[in-house]
Amino acid sequence: MTVAQAAGLRAALRVGYHLLDRGGSALTAVEQAIRVLEQSGLFNAGVGSRLQLDGVRRMDASIMEGDSLRAGAVASVEGIAHPIVAARLVMETTDHVLLVGPLATKFARYFKLERHPLRTIRRRLSYDVMLTRKSLAGERHGTVGAVARDRSGTVAAGASTGGIDCMLPGRVGDTPLIGCGVYADNQSGAVAMTGIGEGIIRMAVAKEICDRLAQGALPAAAARQVLKNLVTRIQGAAGTLVLASDGRLSISHVTPRMSAGWWDGKGEPTVGDRFQ
Repeated sequence: MTVAQAAGLRAALRVGYHLLDRGGSALTAVEQAIRVLEQSGLFNAGVGSRLQLDGVRRMDASIMEGDSLRAGAVASVEGIAHPIVAARLVMETTDHVLLVGPLATKFARYFKLERHPLRTIRRRLSYDVMLTRKSLAGERHGTVGAVARDRSGTVAAGASTGGIDCMLPGRVGDTPLIGCGVYADNQSGAVAMTGIGEGIIRMAVAKEICDRLAQGALPAAAARQVLKNLVTRIQGAAGTLVLASDGRLSISHVTPRMSAGWWDGKGEPTVGDRFQ
């Protein structure tokens, strides 16, 4: 984690905490914290999203609140600065949960969301070449996410990403899939994931962690067991933010590093890139 990324995390934590401290909703705190990270250009989300194999930046995001289990998500949107805002609009202005592709972009533009001229380098590559490059692609990622609990006891979770390096156009990871990349339920807690999406999807990790919370597991234990299963069963790689309905928090990962942090309003926000 760079100095700039650490500063960006602290800024996001301050924004989210101050909203909650003034009586704001967990949903708004999550959305606004993620907006800070999308705008920074320091993470693989929003302005900082990476190019796919055809040279285009496409982004995914989702958000969920735990009172009525409302959720919204977008996948493969282009040219907007804040996909997380589009995800919340899907939740609040439609009867749907997930919008995808060019029509998700059209939806975002209908609401005049802030655009960003994300640079593209359109490449004319055959599918054979793209499939070969995909198999050689690295596993770097940088999904941003947040979880929060407000004064009413409602929890929320959200995430935003530009995917993984050199991903095949059309690929969708875990971030916009409710129950995989995010989940929130006042009866259990809120979870936001980062990592290699294919494994997270196959084990519906966010919902699995929440189910364990509902059965009485502590956040750290629930995260640790599910991530262990992810590694042993399918050699997956992920990290997670887990917030129980009573406010207990865990940051866990089975990757070498995971940049994350928390703040209780005292002193400076705590940030790091290695957690137990």
